[in-house]
Amino acid sequence: MASARFRIGLTRDLLTPSGAPSFGAGPLGLLDSEPDIEWEYLPESLTEISPDVAARYDGLYVNSPAVTAASVARSDCRVRIVARHGVGYDSVDVAALAARGVTVTNTPVAVRRPVAVSCLTFIFALAGRLVAKDRLIRTGRWHERTGHMGLGLTTRTLGVIGAGGIGRELLALARPFGWRMLAADPYADPTAVSGLGAQLMPLDEMLPQADFVVATCLLNAETRHLMNARRFALMKREAFFINMARGPVADEAALIEALRSGTIAGAGLDVFEQEPVSPDNPLLQMDQVLLTPHALCWTDECFDAIAREGLGCLVDYAAGRTPRSVVRP
Repeated sequence: MASARFRIGLTRDLLTPSGAPSFGAGPLGLLDSEPDIEWEYLPESLTEISPDVAARYDGLYVNSPAVTAASVARSDCRVRIVARHGVGYDSVDVAALAARGVTVTNTPVAVRRPVAVSCLTFIFALAGRLVAKDRLIRTGRWHERTGHMGLGLTTRTLGVIGAGGIGRELLALARPFGWRMLAADPYADPTAVSGLGAQLMPLDEMLPQADFVVATCLLNAETRHLMNARRFALMKREAFFINMARGPVADEAALIEALRSGTIAGAGLDVFEQEPVSPDNPLLQMDQVLLTPHALCWTDECFDAIAREGLGCLVDYAAGRTPRSVVRP
């Protein structure tokens, strides 16, 4: 017999290797304080939510596992809400879940500042030749430092692909550096973008002008392989591409070729077309590329805020309230 309490399952990839919650214990108090909610971590580790899991819980809190049409296809599907731990929801078939009456939420507010800071982290490291200079001192090549001059920012141009919450946060944080700022987003409000000191323009016009091109857009049918061979060729040879969006926003094969041929100077990548990255991926051998494992923005503050926003959506739904961050199909 089904429990009368609202039952929530959390995916196991939200735990650290030691078995502690990666976001800290604090956000779990949101669940523990609700007498009508019971929760647990899924007993199994999954890459995709199975129909068996969907039949056991009213709500799911998911990090990496995909939620597909098959996940909710069975007649005994119990789940009514899927809350994503993060802003991206490309791993969730929102339309299929909506057709089954399942609500999907994400955490767009919590990630804005951490991801924007991560974009700047890549920019600063690439502009300052941080990794190359670290290697100089570790290999006793101190006197070669004049051959690794960095780039000042006040005479450069920042180009942002996607002027949503994260993109606008990046522009706000970047503005004090005094550089020219551009943004490409056909759906953005020009007034909001200009209010941040940036100019809105078509992507193909922005790319030849930018010294740092930063992708912060959602992944969907329009943005998949948005950055392709033709568009990498539009960039300056001295420019850097930074992807903090989703791996498939860039055609990775085209990006690798652009780096090999010197079409662009380098890249900072937190996301990849295949995750985890294959050990034979050519990007791993490129000194002009900085790589992080889809985790550069992960900090204690970031995960705490994400969990509070995401688990808060589940609590609201269980109490009959509209969650704050519903993804519209």
